[in-house]
Amino acid sequence: MNPTLARAVPAPSPALALFASVRAHSAHLAAPLGDADATVQSMPDASPAKWHLAHTTWFFEAMVLERFAPGYAPYSPSFSYLFNSYYETLGPRQPRPRRGMITRPSLDEIMAYRAHVDAAIERLLAAGASPEAEEMVELGCHHEQQHQELLLTDILHLFAQNPLHPAYREPAPAAVGHEAPEAAWIGFEGGIVEIGHDGAGFGYDCEGPRHRTLIEPFRLSDRLVTNAEWLAFVEAGGYRDPLLWLSEGWAQVNAEGWAHPLYWLERDGLWWSMTLNGLQPLDPAAPVAHVSYFEADAFAAWAGARLPTEAEWEHAATSLGALPPQTPDARLRPKPAEDAPGLKQMFGEVWQWTRSPFTPYPRFAKAEGAVGEYNGKFMCGQFVLRGSSLATPPGHARASYRNFFQPDKRWQFSGLRLAEDA
Repeated sequence: MNPTLARAVPAPSPALALFASVRAHSAHLAAPLGDADATVQSMPDASPAKWHLAHTTWFFEAMVLERFAPGYAPYSPSFSYLFNSYYETLGPRQPRPRRGMITRPSLDEIMAYRAHVDAAIERLLAAGASPEAEEMVELGCHHEQQHQELLLTDILHLFAQNPLHPAYREPAPAAVGHEAPEAAWIGFEGGIVEIGHDGAGFGYDCEGPRHRTLIEPFRLSDRLVTNAEWLAFVEAGGYRDPLLWLSEGWAQVNAEGWAHPLYWLERDGLWWSMTLNGLQPLDPAAPVAHVSYFEADAFAAWAGARLPTEAEWEHAATSLGALPPQTPDARLRPKPAEDAPGLKQMFGEVWQWTRSPFTPYPRFAKAEGAVGEYNGKFMCGQFVLRGSSLATPPGHARASYRNFFQPDKRWQFSGLRLAEDA
């Protein structure tokens, strides 16, 4: 070939493989669902699976294609109203509590919408997108991974409202009855430590800037609090003792009639738990899940301990080094800790409440434009959870990750690990 006639071939985009993998995983998660499963909204905090699939697609369309793909025309002009979440700068939207009213478009049309946008993103990346466009695709992929976890937690809440207690996938009873290893305290020295994302790989804006902070000497439990330990709290009257609770938490207990974690059910003197595999016997050795910050704080007070700060948690997690490879858990429910020395269950079972409010780190600055609405606008009235859960997609966890929810929320895979002053 005449070298003067050869055309430069764009280098493969590193974002293309990530995009293809993430989008395929969402389709995999949606595969067991029918149109009715994917349309119903069980409460204002949850969203229909169909909405998650469409919203994440709209994100790529609005944030990437309409900005960086010349001549791109939206799949449907009405979809911006239907599937925008909270981006005020991008226009009005369907009210969040009424997302379940969107019976049409159908699930099939949503999947066609996804295929249309997928093809456009792949063309953009294959042609050699700008670094800014690739960064937005990467952000969109991590955004979709967040919604993959929400899709599972929202489907669990939906199926828990069904008196038949259906399973998301084929029921797979898990063995129960063994005991968790005895909890042990692991000590950490105090001092000035660095926390926050270190700039290697992806991180959300709220994970930085990396900065120094002072921690006092503390001890951290080597494993998560178990169902058996929580049952002891229930039977000891923990939900009836106002001295254990924050004032707002005690008001929530009385207003909602809380007496045990979400999804627990007592039948004929035996405890059961609703899981993604349907109704299962409560596993006493497994980590407790689906408890609010208020409940976690009350349990810690009852146990004579406290919740860790997020700085303590991250400092401890960083001491473990690199995260082990993460693979999807076919159990679809938390599993007991292994009987091994050192910190256990820091990732992959349940998100762990900390006592830290979700506030900006020193020198934090919101990004300009619509992307600036991603995290910064929520830095009020929320508490930080650390780690990851069984529903967190592989590759989405890291020591600096700051999940956050309001203190009364309990439909997520949220649990706790105890801490105490040294």
